[in-house]
Amino acid sequence: MTVRVIGAGLAGSECAWQVANAGIPVALHEMRPEIMTKAHKTGYSAELVCSNSFRGTALTNAVGVLKEELKILDSLIMSCACNAEVPAGGCLAVDRERFSQEVDSRLRAHPLITFEQGEIQSIPDAHPGNPVVIATGPLTSPSLAKAIETVTGSEQFAFFDAISPILYSESINLEKIFRQSRYDKGDGADYLNIALDQTQYIDFITAVAAAEKYTGNEDVENDSLDALRPFEGCMPIEDMITRGPDTLRHGPFKPKGLTDPSTGKSPYAVLQLRQDNKEGTLWSMVGMQTRMKRADQQRIFTKLPGLAQAEFARYGSVHRNSFINSPTCLDATLQFRKRPGLFFAGQITGVEGYVESTAGGVIAGINAARTYRGQDPLVFPANSAMGGLMQYISDPTRKDFQPMNITFGLMPYYFELQEGKKLTKKDRRLATAKQALDCIAELKHSL
Repeated sequence: MTVRVIGAGLAGSECAWQVANAGIPVALHEMRPEIMTKAHKTGYSAELVCSNSFRGTALTNAVGVLKEELKILDSLIMSCACNAEVPAGGCLAVDRERFSQEVDSRLRAHPLITFEQGEIQSIPDAHPGNPVVIATGPLTSPSLAKAIETVTGSEQFAFFDAISPILYSESINLEKIFRQSRYDKGDGADYLNIALDQTQYIDFITAVAAAEKYTGNEDVENDSLDALRPFEGCMPIEDMITRGPDTLRHGPFKPKGLTDPSTGKSPYAVLQLRQDNKEGTLWSMVGMQTRMKRADQQRIFTKLPGLAQAEFARYGSVHRNSFINSPTCLDATLQFRKRPGLFFAGQITGVEGYVESTAGGVIAGINAARTYRGQDPLVFPANSAMGGLMQYISDPTRKDFQPMNITFGLMPYYFELQEGKKLTKKDRRLATAKQALDCIAELKHSL
């Protein structure tokens, strides 16, 4: 008997690692590279198809707390991410190829993990003594998606994710841009910044609004971007622009915390580029998720200062992203309510983000191992980031379920008085973070 994990993305890789480290054999199923998706480029485990950033590291940021919880629980993904880190100010960003290669090699070297190549088209028989974890992510194959819809008893929701272009560094004119991290975080000069004056900014958004857009998805019959909503966290810039001309200036183009050395002032708008690999030969366009046709991307982005000769290692694009209605299907252990021994993990459960998907892999892995041994699965403490996130996606009273990143709003906030006064927002967050990390440390000790 083995624990079967379907999907070797972030959640599936982490899940397999947690089960194997509990001393239980794992069969890890992955259809790539035999069958590829439109977004993936390799057959490596945990390939990052969108950004190379795992977001903020500070404990005043909820995702920073979640990262620290994962480290306490010996997360494979966090370990490999730290080993493949590239400069990114106050964020954890990685060389995506080195990252996925290390995850893949460490999984394959584990004596209790066996890779099974090929597509799984139906849900295997699952029971507590023979657990199955489905961690196929937002790009689940059509056959398995149909099987999942049958089991859940309701249609899957769907939306579109967009990804940003990546540029070759040698094609960027460094004389027309400046180096600086927002608020000088990290080493203070981890980002390349393209400053725009008001005229340049208006010209840019006008050109984007007029560009030819991708409006359908050839992978899914009769789906279109008009019928399916984009996820707020990865919204294409052209959709953001429809909300008002200044939307980008309050989002990916915001100039706050940056000073143009040529003027000594904050620019009207700023587009940032973030290092995408260790060597610094690739730079991603931060927040520039787009569904513009490639020809228009080439034409519009190369009009920006410093990018006249820019060469694209990858153009921006969109892809379908599906998830189950978890509040009606899953409990807080990530076990399917009507089928003990069947677990789901990762983005398919409606968590959004690399770190959140990894957290689901940890929880599903720990609980699959427990059910294999005849133990009850664990509900993670609600005071923790991991527990708060699981409570959100498993609340059966929730209506109109939407994908969710971790936020402090999902954890009981720390409101105790200090010397008769309320704590500052920063101190409340730090106290909430300590409370969460203490809970996870105690949980690990009990495993």
